[in-house]
Amino acid sequence: MAAAERTPTEVDRIAEGWVDEIVRLNPAVGTYIGRTDEDHRLPDYSPTGHAALMEATRATLAELRRADPVDDVDRITVADLGSELDLDLEADAAGLPLRDLNVIASPAQEIREVFDLMPTSSTEDWERIAARLAAVPGAVNGYLETLRLGIDRGVVPAVRQVREVAMQARRHARSDGFFPSFVEQAASGEADVDGSLRRELEAGAAGAASAYGRLAEFLEHELAPRAGNDDAVGREIYALQSRRFLGATIDLDETYEWGRDELARMVAEQEAVAREILPGASVAEAVAHLEADPARKLVGTEALQRWMQETSDRAVAELGATQFDIPEQIRTLECLIAPTQEGGIYYTGPSDDFTRPGRMWWSVPEGVTEFDTWREKTTVYHEGVPGHHLQIGQAVVNRGQLNTWRRQLAGTSGHAEGWALYAERLMEELGYLDDPADRLGMLDGQRMRAARVVLDIGVHLGKPRPDGAGAWTGEYAFEFMGANVNMPDEFVRFEVHRYLGWPGQAPSYKVGQRIWEQLRDEVRRREGDGFDIRSFHSRALALGGVGLDTLKGALLA
Repeated sequence: MAAAERTPTEVDRIAEGWVDEIVRLNPAVGTYIGRTDEDHRLPDYSPTGHAALMEATRATLAELRRADPVDDVDRITVADLGSELDLDLEADAAGLPLRDLNVIASPAQEIREVFDLMPTSSTEDWERIAARLAAVPGAVNGYLETLRLGIDRGVVPAVRQVREVAMQARRHARSDGFFPSFVEQAASGEADVDGSLRRELEAGAAGAASAYGRLAEFLEHELAPRAGNDDAVGREIYALQSRRFLGATIDLDETYEWGRDELARMVAEQEAVAREILPGASVAEAVAHLEADPARKLVGTEALQRWMQETSDRAVAELGATQFDIPEQIRTLECLIAPTQEGGIYYTGPSDDFTRPGRMWWSVPEGVTEFDTWREKTTVYHEGVPGHHLQIGQAVVNRGQLNTWRRQLAGTSGHAEGWALYAERLMEELGYLDDPADRLGMLDGQRMRAARVVLDIGVHLGKPRPDGAGAWTGEYAFEFMGANVNMPDEFVRFEVHRYLGWPGQAPSYKVGQRIWEQLRDEVRRREGDGFDIRSFHSRALALGGVGLDTLKGALLA
């Protein structure tokens, strides 16, 4: 699937320069893409640091607009990078950085999560970790400065998010929290960590934990009393966030109604499959029947990790032989239990040189010890192959055609998560979910994603509730979600807090899937008898991550 080498252009130079600038201003991005030269630093989360980022954004956008694209690869880069930079400037004008606090994807999590991706096999690795640990207090202080500026300007997050993130910060501030536990790995690892370095690491861990304690104090006593009481962000901010997560503009009101119809369709499919599992059974009865089956249950995170890895390895081997051309570089996917207990399953891509492979992470909430294989098999396909790992890994492989920005940083949640949901349905079509129990698990996830479209747009735009009892509220969101998923209360609680604090992101999965399917069907209509689904997938993935409007423009041109 990787194309031949292409001569870099002026547009490529601008895009490469933008990657260099991002890594300089946000070293965590460098860690994410495997560039370790800045691994000793953390981003400057202060207003000054953000101003420097916006200045670089404007300069790059101006340079990009002056460039002359020489081919289709250039035209896609100009369209997609230009759109992203424009949206960053719009977000800045709307004051979004001043209220950047939520339970899953804000500096409060980013500062800690960057350590998950840092190498730990050598003494030099631990020296960089020690330096970065020492930088945590400064990063937290800069973040507090930005949030205080938001308070001064009346641009604040919702109090529900503030309280939840304060609890996360409290866990990281504990003497047995993430930072001291992480540093303990140095003593049991292969690296030669001598006494002085170990003391430096321990001091850095203590300082980082203390910084998170200060963050918790600020959130509880300074920000919470001034935070907003309404979970909804309103139509203007929501529309902006929707465009950022999709790379496309959609009709929010039409999408809300489509989401309600799609949810009803998923419920009908689930009910039909439930009767296959247990004649005459409801969905709840079929789920109870499956949950009582010890053959479909995993106990403990070690068993979960082994099952994830075995399921993923099997999919890579079989699909690579029959359905996709999977390059050797991405036939390795590591399935790991995340070092946190926040909830959620996520994927991190390979480094540009593949020394760090793609990884699937499962952050298991505290107290959750049992896992149902029928419910989670489709998740492995979503995060691995043919989902995120094939999609993102293929872009990294295609370095002969794509500049670093296109390979490693471009794309939207709508493109990535939409593809992953599309991949789940593809696995059903290929027979990997022929077991009705596994198919029920897939439909459970698809139903959840459809419910999120309704919930997310509903609560943030104040739409009428589906039950007709007034307008959406944050409180009703918990009730609605609990009624539409078969998940432990801990997962439901985390998921709803995520939607309330990260507007526009959750619908991008199902809306992205809708756009992928519409695009495939349109290409099939245009190409008629000559349409080949494997060729369509290859052409689409070879573009790398792009916004969905860019994807449509490229494949329908």
